[in-house]
Amino acid sequence: MKFIESETLELKKTTSEIKEAIISIAAILNKHQHGELFFGIKNNGAVAGQNVTEKTIRDVSKSIADHIEPKIYPHINRIEIDGKACIKVRFKGNDIPYFAYGRAYIRVADEDRQLSAKELEKLILRKNKDKLRWDTEICKEAKITDISAAKVKSFLKGSGLKYDTVRNALEKLKLTSDGKLLNTSVILFAKKPQAFFPNARLRCAVFGTTDTSFTIHMQDFEGDLFSLIEKAEGYILKNIHIGMKLEGLRRIDVPEIDKAAFREAIINAFCHRDYREFDSVNVAVFKDRVEIRSPGLLYGGLTIETIMTKMVSERRNELIAEMLHRVHFIEKWGRGIKLILSKEPDTEFSEIGTKFITTFKRRSYFDGKKGFEKLGEKGSEKTTQKTTQKTTQKIMEAITNKSDITQKELAAVIGITEDGVKYHITRLRKKGVLKRIGPDKGGYWEVLKK
Repeated sequence: MKFIESETLELKKTTSEIKEAIISIAAILNKHQHGELFFGIKNNGAVAGQNVTEKTIRDVSKSIADHIEPKIYPHINRIEIDGKACIKVRFKGNDIPYFAYGRAYIRVADEDRQLSAKELEKLILRKNKDKLRWDTEICKEAKITDISAAKVKSFLKGSGLKYDTVRNALEKLKLTSDGKLLNTSVILFAKKPQAFFPNARLRCAVFGTTDTSFTIHMQDFEGDLFSLIEKAEGYILKNIHIGMKLEGLRRIDVPEIDKAAFREAIINAFCHRDYREFDSVNVAVFKDRVEIRSPGLLYGGLTIETIMTKMVSERRNELIAEMLHRVHFIEKWGRGIKLILSKEPDTEFSEIGTKFITTFKRRSYFDGKKGFEKLGEKGSEKTTQKTTQKTTQKIMEAITNKSDITQKELAAVIGITEDGVKYHITRLRKKGVLKRIGPDKGGYWEVLKK
């Protein structure tokens, strides 16, 4: 039998190497939580054997007990390999981090490396991540009567499951603990999730330039995650250009940003966000781009480089992800980023402050008419920015009804900010549609043409 050292197997020639052996045990436990160690086998795999008595085994057991913290209780046996006496130590433990002689080590291939303070911190967080998970915590204030039966029924239908009662359904989905509702059940199925979680919210805005200096429109939404995902998708579609192409005799709408790509980014934002952060998921539509901002940086040691090049995912909210997977909102194998990049290769991902941001470029800004021709609309495209048209129409109607209306009053009537009103008024004056007669105070608007 040939022995080869690995991340879970350590070989020592004799028990004279007990200190190094103990370090290896701690390193393996910190990496894999189980492993084996042999005394009497050289590190090249050759069986050398050694003198093994009851005292030898007791000494090995005592050294492990004295020098590894937290305590472990390994199986230590005398065995014969190729007719030579050896000692086999089998060990396991989940109470990481383990310390050998007061220091923490990690197994890398067949070597033991001392952990830095930062690495040790990550190891401790890894140990406690299940205990710290927001989605599996009990929502102490919520009761079963706060759950919407209609929402539960709709979810079960979408996931191919049968409904009997709300309580039984949530128990089968493992969304309760000792009869109490978990945060996931409330954020997904409560009649009013915002009554328990003020950050069960979506904030959206349209800006007239490439920065936030002119706000055209702002709107907040509240509700369960499924409704917020749909609201975010609808808001983006409403406020970007929609091109058109013909397939046979049918007209096909083609958004300037691929719908599947930004929908995936929206779902990721709600699925992987940090719900301990008070902030909401934000959608910002700029003249040149659309940003989807999610509270919480990448989780589990992932980097922007790894999510773009490797098909891996670390889920901050595993239970929420499982529920979204049941109704086919997400894939289990971390294909979301790959899907986004396959549809929109110029997508950018960034981490700023405590937010993860997905940025999509708008074709209408960078390519203009030419960009829409590429979508199949050559010579006949009908692109509109629906929100701008509707806002303009409301402004014209308000001014027609009350020529001396102020910008502050316009903002209140239309439901946008004063900066947004100023942006639209400036645009209409440049187009020769509106004219200001008299001063800002005491003057009035004149409609030159409709």
